[in-house]
Amino acid sequence: MIMRSPGFSGFFIFCFLILISCHDNNQESAKDMFQVKVDGAVSCTSIGLVPADSILYMHGGGSEYKPSVINTGKAPANIDGMVWIPGGEFSMGGVNPVGMHDGGNQSMNDARPVHRVYVDGFYMDETEVTNAEFAAFVKATGYVTVAERKPTKEEFPGAPEENLVAGSVVFTPTPTLDLSNHYQWWNYVHGANWRHPQGPGSDLSGKENYPVVHVTWEDATAYAKWAGKRLPTEAEWEFAARGGKAGDLYTWGNQFKPDGKWMANIYQGKFPAHDDGADGFAGIAPVKQFPASAYGLYDMAGNVWEWCSDWYRPDYYAILAQDGVARNPKGPDSSFDPSEPNEKKKIQRGGSFLCTDQYCTRYMVGTRGKGEYRSASNHVGFRCVKDIVKKDIARN
Repeated sequence: MIMRSPGFSGFFIFCFLILISCHDNNQESAKDMFQVKVDGAVSCTSIGLVPADSILYMHGGGSEYKPSVINTGKAPANIDGMVWIPGGEFSMGGVNPVGMHDGGNQSMNDARPVHRVYVDGFYMDETEVTNAEFAAFVKATGYVTVAERKPTKEEFPGAPEENLVAGSVVFTPTPTLDLSNHYQWWNYVHGANWRHPQGPGSDLSGKENYPVVHVTWEDATAYAKWAGKRLPTEAEWEFAARGGKAGDLYTWGNQFKPDGKWMANIYQGKFPAHDDGADGFAGIAPVKQFPASAYGLYDMAGNVWEWCSDWYRPDYYAILAQDGVARNPKGPDSSFDPSEPNEKKKIQRGGSFLCTDQYCTRYMVGTRGKGEYRSASNHVGFRCVKDIVKKDIARN
């Protein structure tokens, strides 16, 4: 059992902390230009970068700027909605622009330094796990998600009984001008869960092909085990997202909107008051609505955050960088977030439909997210991976 601070306030804050990976204490203008000085050179804004800027960014990480090294040989066949990710060696980590709105994560310092990593080949789900897929798991096993369970006195010994009600956190648009207080647009909603994403009055009608949300890391792990899969490590996730390329700022390249085309489901309009849906979707979108990556993966940026298997520590990259090429890193042994040292957090990747250059730019491929591992919200889901087995090779 997770022991929390006594009183409902502790329970409420615990639920609110959930995966909010996009809060920010920096109140500079959303249109401000950020600059990254690299050996006397300066990059341009986060929108409309060119390939030269990517080279400058990777060069800023030191000698690790090299093309990805991809395994050669005949690739195994794709299987059951999963695509083969060949594995190899790559430069892992993200750009660290000054003044960029990044969800209050010390200007993405936790994604530095860029360091070399090798991962073995693996299969990855081509999409985020959908409501239909999660429903099949629940039907087969009778599994009850954390958001559907009534919080217990053991978890929250000081909370009044009437406040121990199952639920989850839901994004609520607000006209606030104070972006430093993320509690203004998140509400703990009684009865909100994967079956009822907005609360008791909502359901999944017509949304079978949408990513499942309101799932904790614990729930995602249970599904993966049932499916004969597992959650990806953070290194595997980033390797897959980069699609065999080194240093690109986005999963699709260096131009934010190539030829004026939206490449991911993110937030347009004035955050957090109104998502105008310029990319075709105001809020969450069904899977496969945007172009697939070089590896054939969909929605590796935006739509919903995705759980990884690793515990979160902001200094983990610095530790890895000391040992040359890290082989198949699986994350630190324990969690530590200096801003919330009592919370046990797991890595999340990819950003969500709430990410925007006004506030949270973690749709950029090298950036990181984090969330309390038994917490849920309506902008976090997951996808799975699977290790190669001999029969998969034989099929080819």
